[in-house]
Amino acid sequence: MENEDQYHQALKPKYECLLFDLDDTLYPRSSGLSAEVTKNIQEYMLHKLGIEDGKIPQLCVSLYKNYGTTMAGLKAIGYNFQYDDFHGYVHGRLPYDMLKPDPVLRGLLLSLPIRKVDDADVDPISRIEVFDIDKYLSRPDASLVLPRTPVVCKPFEGAYEKVFNIANINPQRTLFFDDSIRNLLSGKRMGLHTVLVGTSHRTQGVDNALESIHNIREALPELWEAEEELESVRYSRKVAIETPVKA
Repeated sequence: MENEDQYHQALKPKYECLLFDLDDTLYPRSSGLSAEVTKNIQEYMLHKLGIEDGKIPQLCVSLYKNYGTTMAGLKAIGYNFQYDDFHGYVHGRLPYDMLKPDPVLRGLLLSLPIRKVDDADVDPISRIEVFDIDKYLSRPDASLVLPRTPVVCKPFEGAYEKVFNIANINPQRTLFFDDSIRNLLSGKRMGLHTVLVGTSHRTQGVDNALESIHNIREALPELWEAEEELESVRYSRKVAIETPVKA
């Protein structure tokens, strides 16, 4: 019985799922697509929400820092818009031809013998009254609390919990790839193993670091070696079962 338990333990890989961020992780910042996303968000705020042009850049930064994404922050402070309209304007107008086919990355991902998931944000419903975040940020008042956003997104724990439930993920056996340190640190608190993409310098609190997602095999060879070890264990067990014993 003990040998049987050891055999099944050996067949159990350390990771059963790889969780990937998309922007600036699976495709690089140098592609220029992230800058186009930012441009479209700011144009939406100007043309669709009527926010004063000179306030938009700083407002974007503030909302991102406090709410994880600009859209989540806009919803929190009371701007009323449809999610499909926002995403259609911001992402539907992107020049996706800036992203070129990457056969090297495709080959690496296909060769990984582990389930792969791209994380996503989940969007519920809207609010009405607009919170004066400009006033709050210029003169912080300890008696005021920033309004909550109905949008669930990283780096907040609720976003990870939703991903775990929707994709049936065990965080203790999942490797999470992201270019954002704050996302990785919150993911780590939720039990995920973490990989910072975009630098080879590992930051405190992050388990691994990659200069590029293309370095995944060199930096994390155990992702491939685990399958090879499993095959070796299976073969050894098969040989042991089939080898006759002479008295």
